[in-house]
Amino acid sequence: MDALRHFAAPGFGRPPGGSGAERRTTRDPVPGGISRPGPQSAAPYRFLTIEGEGLDRLGDLLAEATAASADDVPQAAIDKARKNPQRAPLIVVAIACLQEHPKVPASEQLLTAGCAAHGLILAAYAQGIGAMWRSGEVSFSPIVARGLGLAANEQVIGFIYLGTAETEPRSPAPLPSAEYVNAWNGQ
Repeated sequence: MDALRHFAAPGFGRPPGGSGAERRTTRDPVPGGISRPGPQSAAPYRFLTIEGEGLDRLGDLLAEATAASADDVPQAAIDKARKNPQRAPLIVVAIACLQEHPKVPASEQLLTAGCAAHGLILAAYAQGIGAMWRSGEVSFSPIVARGLGLAANEQVIGFIYLGTAETEPRSPAPLPSAEYVNAWNGQ
């Protein structure tokens, strides 16, 4: 419950490598044998890990997608997109793999992929590893999808930045459950 109540993305940047648990999580950020959060034991997701020189190649890919997103993209925006992957030493790309299924609609599969990605972030938090989920327009770019080798039925749902926290995560203001939980009385 602590992770659900207190998680907030910290500032980070130095490579992970402190404790053994931290090294295990960043080298194998998605441990085998995890339970699937979705129905029918479906696993409509996969993950790509990117680090080292791969971060430079991802930056080039994001810059290309940003440049192609409109006719008059400022060079500053392209440069920023190129630098974004350098914010963390490891990025896990969360990918939804949607399949035709007689009992599990695509919307449920997409939500299952999101739950798996969120589980990865909570697992990192529980081990003291900084984690931040980023997306944005480039997540939906066909240039990025092609560059990452995605199949036609796959889509990026987020880039999860992982690293050793350099700052203490801020404690988010509690959100009263009355703001998002309502009783339904049948009307």
